[in-house]
Amino acid sequence: MRRRLLHPRTGKGEGMSGEETSACGCSCGTPKPLFDEPEEHGPWWKDTELMFPITAGVFCITAFILDHTVSPTAALACYWVALIAGGWTFIPGSLRQLVTGKGRSRMGVGLLMTIAAIGAVLLGHVGEAAALAFLFSISETLEDRAMDRAQQGLRALLSLMPNTARVVRDDVETTVPASEVQASDVLVVGAGERVATDGTVIAGQSWLDTSAITGESIPVGVSPGSSVSAGSVNGSGTLRIQATSDGRDNSLTQIVHLVEQAQSAKGERARFADRVARPLVPAVLVASLLIMLFGFLVGDPATWTQRALVVLVAASPCAMAIAVPVTVISAVGAASKLGVVIKSGVAFEQLGTIQTVAFDKTGTLTENNPRVVATHFVIDDALPMAAAVESASSHPLSRAIVAAAAEPGANNTDAALAAHEVQEQPGQGLIGVVEGKRVRVGSPRWIPTDGTGELADRVAEMSQAGMSVVVVEVDGTPAGVLGIRDELRPEAAAAVQALADQGMRSVMLTGDQEVTAQAIAAQAGIPSDRVWAGQLPADKARVVAELVDKSPTAMIGDGINDAPALAAATVGIAMGVTGSDAAIESADVAFTGSDVRLIPVALAHARRGRRIMTGNIGLALAIIVGLFPLALFGVLGLATVVLVHEVAEVIVIGNGLRAGRMPRQLTALPEPTPAAPPQVITAQ
Repeated sequence: MRRRLLHPRTGKGEGMSGEETSACGCSCGTPKPLFDEPEEHGPWWKDTELMFPITAGVFCITAFILDHTVSPTAALACYWVALIAGGWTFIPGSLRQLVTGKGRSRMGVGLLMTIAAIGAVLLGHVGEAAALAFLFSISETLEDRAMDRAQQGLRALLSLMPNTARVVRDDVETTVPASEVQASDVLVVGAGERVATDGTVIAGQSWLDTSAITGESIPVGVSPGSSVSAGSVNGSGTLRIQATSDGRDNSLTQIVHLVEQAQSAKGERARFADRVARPLVPAVLVASLLIMLFGFLVGDPATWTQRALVVLVAASPCAMAIAVPVTVISAVGAASKLGVVIKSGVAFEQLGTIQTVAFDKTGTLTENNPRVVATHFVIDDALPMAAAVESASSHPLSRAIVAAAAEPGANNTDAALAAHEVQEQPGQGLIGVVEGKRVRVGSPRWIPTDGTGELADRVAEMSQAGMSVVVVEVDGTPAGVLGIRDELRPEAAAAVQALADQGMRSVMLTGDQEVTAQAIAAQAGIPSDRVWAGQLPADKARVVAELVDKSPTAMIGDGINDAPALAAATVGIAMGVTGSDAAIESADVAFTGSDVRLIPVALAHARRGRRIMTGNIGLALAIIVGLFPLALFGVLGLATVVLVHEVAEVIVIGNGLRAGRMPRQLTALPEPTPAAPPQVITAQ
């Protein structure tokens, strides 16, 4: 059973004006409001909605066997059961939409299938009606189930908000629900705690893990005057933050609403088959009525009523109703074997139209694993000394330094060094004593290299190369510098080149600084004029929306900060293994792995599937156009019309199943391109 959260004042579900249905007369393809209560999905065999088409299929097969072996009467009974079970999934909704809908939206594939089934029954072909009901119901129900699940993880955005927050009111510290935090409240945030709302640091120094908000793996140092965002995690020390927004209206909740709005806009698009079939419905109905009326006028109502019913069956787009779902299910199943999860038929169809691919940087084009890529030391053992001090910290930069010292040839000592009296200076670095020497490791702002000549030059070079620079000081003397960067995935450049070979352009969006973004883009083969750096979540969504206005655009990301952009894109693609739940659920396509070379493969696969769908629909329309006049003038009887429709359906289904057999050239991944070497060479 689907349940919805009711709005406390209106009693209606937020974001919904009433029950919405697609053109087929069912609720599939229509995204539910973000704040609806998630549907509880059990095993498929316990899904009552899925059991209806399964029952229809079982009874259809049973009836076919009985009709050719034992008893036609028993077969007829089974056909009726199959018709009722399959038709229950779309006939009531189609009729309800016909009565309550507005304009042409009340008529779609579901109504066409209803008419076809009724017409077949009136002409005594219950088996034909049952088969159509089964085929249509199974495709619609499977897509409906996938769409219902698509938003469940998106609610993980709201889970980033802490349940409670410590606030200082009237000089007394108290704990209140995070939703009750008000602007101007002073928050007390300890180490490891999440920030409840946006604010400004008024006391304390620390570093914040903002990866959930900005998508960047390197924490940000904060001190009095620094702005902080809701959902950030305090790394060390205690901060006092003056709230600049309340607990219900901050940057994180704005991300949620951006996603909801973008998904709502996308959900208004009708499916391809519906758009093609919709104009046929009133035409078929009017034509049948006119034929019947003509029979009364000429004095032969029985003959022309019979012809009207034959025309109704002949013009019913049975094959067209099946063409798209069969192709989509086959193609989506084939893609899943490669680790590409396509969530709906709409997403698959739109994936085949993409001309622009927008990449997030961190975790998508890059490995999301900062490491030391350049060093320069003027004192022996500076690196192992730095690693000894940094081993006391869990900061990502610290882990990168420790890992670099552990690499073969990096350590100049026979035994690992140990640090004593280690103290962390939040937002600056660490101080410790190693073998009786005072060692400082931190940012160039904290440990200046001015006047050191070559070291100062190296700091400038590393900064220009987009690296995070760490300075090592021994007994008051700068001993060396390290450049740390999240490096490009080895297969990223090959993926970008493969997209270019397919005639698509690649762009990059990132919250990182301009120099880092340009350095990574150059390695990936993305031109500098297609790079947007320093982008917040709302900025990414805006840029993607602008790209969509120019051409169909796919957005590829892995973090919560990418969720609005993923939803705003023509097709959102989430990197599944490393991606957040919010990114995965706001996207239309999810990759179970992180190999971006699958992106051009998926796009080529979708274009091929789209061509197959177009061919199927063209054949279905040709059948309708050809049969209509022959049925109208009595050239073909019912048996012949039914036979032609059955043959057309077999052809369409067979052609649709071709989408499930991916050609070898589509699955052949381009060879990874080695990343360009660091711009600063390690020196001693």
